[in-house]
Amino acid sequence: MKKLIGAGLLALGIGLAAGAAMAQGVSFSGNRAALLVVGSAHFGNPGQDIGNTRVENVLAPDRQREIEAVVERLARFHPNHVAVEWDTADQAKLDKRYADYRAGRYKLTADESDQLGLRLAARLNLPRVDAVDFQGEKPGKDSDYDFVGWMKAHGRATEWAAFQRQAQAQADANGARQRCSSVGDWLRYFADPNYVALNEAPYYTIARMGDARDNPGANWVGQWHARNLKIYANLAHVAGRPGDRTVVIFGAGHAPFLRAYASESGTFNVVDARDYLPSGPRRRC
Repeated sequence: MKKLIGAGLLALGIGLAAGAAMAQGVSFSGNRAALLVVGSAHFGNPGQDIGNTRVENVLAPDRQREIEAVVERLARFHPNHVAVEWDTADQAKLDKRYADYRAGRYKLTADESDQLGLRLAARLNLPRVDAVDFQGEKPGKDSDYDFVGWMKAHGRATEWAAFQRQAQAQADANGARQRCSSVGDWLRYFADPNYVALNEAPYYTIARMGDARDNPGANWVGQWHARNLKIYANLAHVAGRPGDRTVVIFGAGHAPFLRAYASESGTFNVVDARDYLPSGPRRRC
């Protein structure tokens, strides 16, 4: 009887999910919204990651020409939405920034949301740039996610330090690649499947930074997935209807999750960003 009840609930759940999807304009028939995800290291060097890539000044004249070439190629995707890594709770602030930029009252910072997001939206004369990030409070206590503290308290500080050095070495390699690449080629690299696999693997290491009773590493990775699911949900809300075409610009760590959720959900047809990013010329470094 329990098996029958369980199967019935599962079938009911699927039916409800499909009904909700149709109500939201999500299509499983192939007539889906189109999504192009541009993943990148953060142009403005905020220094908030475990390993931080040092990005060469993108405001330099030669880099500005390369960014303009990227924007022109992305415009060929003909998006009717441009979405960026900006908290949905602060959409009004983003609206003002975009309006000021279009009116000549705002000078773009190095941040990729400015350099790529605002530029692209203005190039296409779009009415707004969509904020789709989630920066709200996570459930539980901060200590529930403190895998670094757990490692140090359990005699594994050396292991954590080695992990951190490896992460920084990878970030330094990304920085070196940027110095030798055009902006377009650098962004193409972040969309390469080999890079994506290399970038995802450390999350599974962090997920083992705990034990069977207390695993803050797995908690942290789970919350990372939860944040990306919320970003996907925000994208689906603003741009998930058949006929929508969206370029979303986010940190490279988010990009593979957003692509996977967008495709596997049936909400979006996800295109390869490399098809819309310029290649070359190679820079001297």
